[in-house]
Amino acid sequence: MNQSILFTDIVDWHDAQQKLSLVAQVQGMNVTCMIKAETIEKLAAIKIENSQQALAAFEQIRFDIEDLAEELIESEAFDEQGMIQL
Repeated sequence: MNQSILFTDIVDWHDAQQKLSLVAQVQGMNVTCMIKAETIEKLAAIKIENSQQALAAFEQIRFDIEDLAEELIESEAFDEQGMIQL
């Protein structure tokens, strides 16, 4: 685990986009990481039908998602808005 990348407890579900966002702190800057519902479904082996299910599924696989996000941050795979898309 890279100590220069820390994940906060800030996790939000975006219903219109069907994505979940989490925030990583990288050298003092906040980086928003977005993960699609279908990716969460695949990793958690669950069907997401509402925000509560999305957040519960995320908590089950949180460390896997953080590892994936960390790899993308380290490889500087930011989108045009400066976010990480999983």
